[in-house]
Amino acid sequence: MKQAEPPRRGSGHSPTDPGLLRSPLDFISEDHLRERQICAAIDELAIAAPFDRQTALVVLRFLNEELNVHLRDETEDLFPLLAQRCTAEDSIESAITRIRIDHDEAMRLLPEVRATLASCLDTGCDLSCEDSGLLIRFAGHVRRRLVAENAILLPIARARLTRADLRKLSQNMRSRRGVPPFLETTNVE
Repeated sequence: MKQAEPPRRGSGHSPTDPGLLRSPLDFISEDHLRERQICAAIDELAIAAPFDRQTALVVLRFLNEELNVHLRDETEDLFPLLAQRCTAEDSIESAITRIRIDHDEAMRLLPEVRATLASCLDTGCDLSCEDSGLLIRFAGHVRRRLVAENAILLPIARARLTRADLRKLSQNMRSRRGVPPFLETTNVE
């Protein structure tokens, strides 16, 4: 019987392959690639005339179906694990605080971003200048969060989290997505 190929990193143009949940930090990294692609799509929407319905649908689907789950992975599991494992020299609390500032601002803007995209889809109208500015601000906060997470948190997580931490992270991420447990979880990272 032929062994299944391991999941491959994607382009960021579709949801992250659940097979990557075996390696939760790689999954999070892949989700970050997906978020960067969505930010690029948001930027395109902000300057596009006429309004690009297909891109708006992709962005709205991501915002409604994927973003919250990814953010819960971080706030409910990754951040607490890092706070538990990191040393004072890691300055993890200040990094997480900085990340939360952009996260909170993006989440404050999120309902308006969703409503704006839905309204344009419903009415067929183009974005106003104010709408475009809203989308650009939202994407900017998301990007700043991603930069800090990729440059600071993920490298520290790879150095500090134990195999047991990674198994727990993987289990919680799978559970959050309704993905059944893997038979062999001892080889997680």
